[in-house]
Order: sequence, then C-alpha cells, then structure tokens
Amino acid sequence: MNEKKNTVVIAAHADGHILPETWDLAAFAQQLAGGRTEAIEIYVVGENIGPMAEEIAEQTGLDVRAVSCAGLRYFSSEVYCRVMGQMLSNKGVLYIIAAHNSQGQEYAPALAVMLNAGCISGVNGLRFDDGAVLFQRDVHGGKARANMISHAETTVLTVQPGVFRPDAARRAAPGRVSRQEAEYTPGRTRVSGIQKARADAAGIAEAKVVVAAGRGIGEEENMPLMESLAEMFPRSAVAGTRIVCDRGWLPYSRQVGVTGATVAPALYIACGISGASQHVMGMRGAKFVVAINTDPQAAMFNESDVCIVEDVTTFVPLLLDVFRQQQNDNPVPTAPDNEESGG
Repeated sequence: MNEKKNTVVIAAHADGHILPETWDLAAFAQQLAGGRTEAIEIYVVGENIGPMAEEIAEQTGLDVRAVSCAGLRYFSSEVYCRVMGQMLSNKGVLYIIAAHNSQGQEYAPALAVMLNAGCISGVNGLRFDDGAVLFQRDVHGGKARANMISHAETTVLTVQPGVFRPDAARRAAPGRVSRQEAEYTPGRTRVSGIQKARADAAGIAEAKVVVAAGRGIGEEENMPLMESLAEMFPRSAVAGTRIVCDRGWLPYSRQVGVTGATVAPALYIACGISGASQHVMGMRGAKFVVAINTDPQAAMFNESDVCIVEDVTTFVPLLLDVFRQQQNDNPVPTAPDNEESGG
C-alpha cells in the first residue's frame, strides 16, 4: 500500500464480530473522500482479527490494515489510544473516524489529545460549501444542528450510527489487507473480562411496537401507564431512556440508545423523551414514530411522524379510555365452545 491514506477509519468490533457501525463509518468515509476509495484505510485492532479484516475488505472494497495486538482480547481505551497514536502520529492523516458508540466516545477524545488534533463528536451530517468541509452535529439537546469546520491539521471524528448507510447496490472489488503487529502494553487499567447483561426478557429488539419512557413521564408511579399503552398492541414491549434506567424504573436490558439496545420496530411511541442524540441513535431505524411531549420544541419531534404536544399522564389515559370504549362497542367474537358447535 504505497498510496497516501489521508482518511483512517477505526473499525468497531466486539466478541469477534464486526459491529454494524463499521459499515456506516465506511460509507461516511467514502462521502468525505469524494468517492476516492484509494485515500481511505480501515484499521482493525485487536487479537485474532484476521478474519474480520478480510470480511471488511470484501464488503467495503476499501484497503484494510489488520493490527494484531496479542493480549488485546477485550476493548481497552488506553491500549487503543497508545496503539493508534503510535501508528498515526507521523502519517499526516487528515481525518480519523471512529464510531459514536460507547467505545468511540471513550477513546476518540483521548486520541485527539495525544495527536494534538481537533475533535468533533456526534457527526450526523456532511456538507461541502465552496471547498470547505462542514460537519453537522446536534446542539442544544438536539433542538438545533450546527455546521462545524475544523482548522486542525488532523481531525478525529465520531460518527453517529445509522445516519450514513452503505450503498447496497454498489459492489466494489475487495480491498487489500495488510498486516501489522503492535505491542500490547497495559495502562493504569486492565480489562479482566466482559460480564454480559441477562437476556432481555422484554424482547425490545424483537418487538413490533416499542413504548419508550423518558424523564418526562414524571415519576416511577406512571410506569404502569406505559405498560397499559403497550398492552394495546400485539408483540409490544416497554423500553426507556438511560435516565429512566438509572433511576431504577426499568432494568438496563430495556434501555434504548448508544449505551443500550438498538431497536427498529414498526411503531415507536416516545413518551416524555426529549430526543437527545444518545437516545435517537438507538431507535432511528423505527418505521413510524409517535412522540408525546409537553415541549413543542422537543428534539424528538424532529424524528417523529406524529407529534403530540401534551402531558403524557394526560394524553395516555384518554387514549386508553377511547381504546377500551371501542373494545366494548366492538367486542372481538370468541370461538364457539366445541360442545355447543357439535364438536
């Protein structure tokens, strides 16, 4: 690989599997590079990462550098920064792209400091204006979007998942894979293992309808309203934002967002949710979104198909009353008993 690579993507992976964010990062990098795939290189860092590197090269058509680091079985922010910092410090790279997930948010700012680079996090849009590259990100809790320009020689970017999608129709020839060894040097922290959360009993990932509760529902005593609303629909589940789970109103297995689950139901009902980007990233794949909020400027309304400006504790009971009344007026006929029907 003799070509100069001015855009580097750091692949996201866990448990020996490539995370979906990696495909989004590759699509973003190609837009940023104006389609010049030869300017892009994807780094995969870790232990036993050869098969993943081959898969990424096959799927994206981009060149991949497999950085084998014996001992780096689990993600470590300190090790990532040290390895990537050493490799990129004298490369003259313009852009270093990481996922805006829990891993990327942890190591990307530290890597920027190490490289004396600029850092723009949570990028969810890209524009070109008179030769300038404008990176868009949500500000003021998602109520507005800012256009940002980096004047640094190197800029570290974290890109929100689900925004930049690869072109399924575009099939390029596989990229080339090069291999490199990196020394594992533990820092002040050492990852001894990963303890996975218990399986999601609520099935929010498989639910066709998700009713999500946010801080705007007021108090834990209003959670039964969310359960009752979900019961209106078959194959439904109740989820929540991080603050709802932090307060113990729901288990963390039901959290939707960048540090929780990603869901893509047919219907997503956001109850009292402001619409911060950390939450929106987890539900952006929903087919139809209904938001209920007292704030007419809530960022959640920007992601919604139906916007209801009302207090959740006022609107939901009225909706349940109408639903129950309709059920009483139009009862679902029951199957006749076998004996009465003659067997």
